Amino acid sequence: MEHKTLLKELEKDIAAINQALVANLHTHVPFIAQVGQHILLSGGKRVRPLLFLLAARLSGCRGNNLADFSTIFEYLHAATLLHDDVVDAAPVRRGASTANTIWGNQAVILVGDFLLAKALALAVTTDKLRVLKILAHTTTMMAEGEILQLLHAGNLNLTEEQYFEVITRKTAVLMSAACQIGAVLGGVPEPLEEALTKFGLNLGITFQVVDDILDFVGNEQQLGKPVINDLREGRVTLPLIHAFSQAAADDRRRLQEMATNLQPEMVGEIRRLLTKYGSLAYARDRARHYNLLAQENLQSFPESPEKRFFQAITSELLERTS
Repeated sequence: MEHKTLLKELEKDIAAINQALVANLHTHVPFIAQVGQHILLSGGKRVRPLLFLLAARLSGCRGNNLADFSTIFEYLHAATLLHDDVVDAAPVRRGASTANTIWGNQAVILVGDFLLAKALALAVTTDKLRVLKILAHTTTMMAEGEILQLLHAGNLNLTEEQYFEVITRKTAVLMSAACQIGAVLGGVPEPLEEALTKFGLNLGITFQVVDDILDFVGNEQQLGKPVINDLREGRVTLPLIHAFSQAAADDRRRLQEMATNLQPEMVGEIRRLLTKYGSLAYARDRARHYNLLAQENLQSFPESPEKRFFQAITSELLERTS
């Protein structure tokens, strides 16, 4: 299923999610809605709420409030983006000024806290303790991932194992929770719930590895942020980890020099060295590996429209260019 076809087929669901995102932001403090809408409506693929919706339907749940519940995952994601932008002092996200550059760090951190609280308040309305337990575990792991990323900032000796630990906690666990909670609401047997949980995790790892590849080779306009932005903010990702492990001594020293004193004119040289040592191709192979695992996780389910959507999303996230 091509990207345009996928978007067309899911158009009504995305519209329902967007409507619910705005409706659930209702508050006695209009400023919160203003900042919240800035981050929530400035773009984004709605991957996490869509994963929840499709997982719930795949599991046999057909409730009328699924769009409302799906906003839990977008609010949690938006809260981490707001906090990330403060920590990173990021000026641009999705091609627009970040909320912290407009309203300041203090206000943005507090709005991020509100979105987190709102997500948990919505979770309570499911009347399922397991949902709350999953979200509590997920948000704890996400916080650990953010802290690990901060502790590893500028660490040019970061290992591949450490890298995958960070991205699993920081990114993949939320996608995993979206799928698992959909399965819980559908009441599927434990093996199927586990399959959907693993599907979300493997898809989340795929998503982040591809994101880290695009940071080196993507188009700045499509990305909505400067290229090699991760390295500029001190994040050492898989392509660079591989290059450090494979490069000849002179090239390794040059990469380390550029990583610690990055200038715009160095972008082309960094790309050439990553290509020379097959580091971008290696990262792409790792993304493909987790993508295949995600596809295997779906094999337990019979054919259905939701399964086909999942398969299409899995392919789309691997092949995306922005």
